[in-house]
Amino acid sequence: MARILLGVSGGIAAYKALEVVRLATGAGHAVRVVQTPSSRRFVGEASFAALSGAPVLISEFQRDPAHGAFPDQPQPDHDPLSHLELVANADVFLIAPASANTIAKLAAGLADNLLCSCALAAGCPLVLAPAMNNRMYEHAATVANLATLAARGVRIVEPDSGRLASRGEHGVGRLAAPERLLAACEEAIAGAGAPASGAGAALAGLSVLVTAGGTREPIDSVRYISNSSSGRMGLALAGAAHRRGAAVTLVAANVALETPAGVERIDVSSAAELQRACERAFGACDVLLMAAAVADFTPAEPANGKIKKAGRELLELTLRPTDDVLSGLAARRRAGQTLVGFAAEHGADAVETARAKLAAKHLDALVVNDISRGDIGFDVDANEVTILSRRGESAQIDRDDVPRASKSEVAEAILDAVEGLRK
Repeated sequence: MARILLGVSGGIAAYKALEVVRLATGAGHAVRVVQTPSSRRFVGEASFAALSGAPVLISEFQRDPAHGAFPDQPQPDHDPLSHLELVANADVFLIAPASANTIAKLAAGLADNLLCSCALAAGCPLVLAPAMNNRMYEHAATVANLATLAARGVRIVEPDSGRLASRGEHGVGRLAAPERLLAACEEAIAGAGAPASGAGAALAGLSVLVTAGGTREPIDSVRYISNSSSGRMGLALAGAAHRRGAAVTLVAANVALETPAGVERIDVSSAAELQRACERAFGACDVLLMAAAVADFTPAEPANGKIKKAGRELLELTLRPTDDVLSGLAARRRAGQTLVGFAAEHGADAVETARAKLAAKHLDALVVNDISRGDIGFDVDANEVTILSRRGESAQIDRDDVPRASKSEVAEAILDAVEGLRK
């Protein structure tokens, strides 16, 4: 895992930097935080210290109780210069949010606070995430400053468009989603030759097809049957596979989350749409990770318009089974493909039920999670799974229990299992 130095400058988007720390530490990374004095007007250092488990620094004249070490490092027996030691230990320096003022200072090479001093001394990759009002972001000075920094090799994570902090204002300038920022850090580390997970480019040259989210089966023009899947597990898998060097295609069923950087995304809604998208992409893929929650049933005769409530005491809905997308793909598999299914089972018999599915669907592995628990699985950030795997048609089934962890960590464990199957 990596060491991420996070710089937080003044701006309302500073509160989103807390989520970056939470995601990064949940994925196993060690984090230190430096703040500009003005950023403390939005988020105090105690919040960052609580999430990172390390002291937060504001000034270059402030004594660092950790002596420049990250939470995973032993502390040196001397007091080094913070702005030199922090970046010397870091694998990447992320500044998020980066205000227009901080961007201007960095472009000019100023070092009048600890954050800018760290940036000037950084030998590790520098990732910059601008966040400000659209008029400030689109101003010629900011545009020129960002171009200057990009020309020096700074990675710029472009802001999103949408509602801004000022009431009634919309435009470009929203800080990129925390998931995007973490992915940008991990890509920068991998590009610098220090893989975030130690996996390197283990999947280089492979094509990975990932499905995520939950399908919606229409009842009428406004209503549908669906499930609680958010797509977080599938997106974590897609991002992790990309970081391991794979070319990744993501088939996303009604997923509202940001796409991991470098991943090609195909949006679908119903089980039939997901099936068609997978069938088109399956032939070229080397690994299939079927994480989407595909509906088992769909309304037999969905109404063209909106079904009216008036005058009805009862509405009967006839359902028909959907096609088993994964079994259909498995029947078409070619030599060299690795197929991984996901099973949401309920209760004590979850694993035994999944063993039968592994054989029946002719899969290489099946990832099982118990949906009877509210703290893992659907629409939460954590998961706890059992990975059942076998080689070819062998009767022996290996079992790997992955304890409760962030979905990013679970994704890494699943890809470790995939790599083991392909050796």
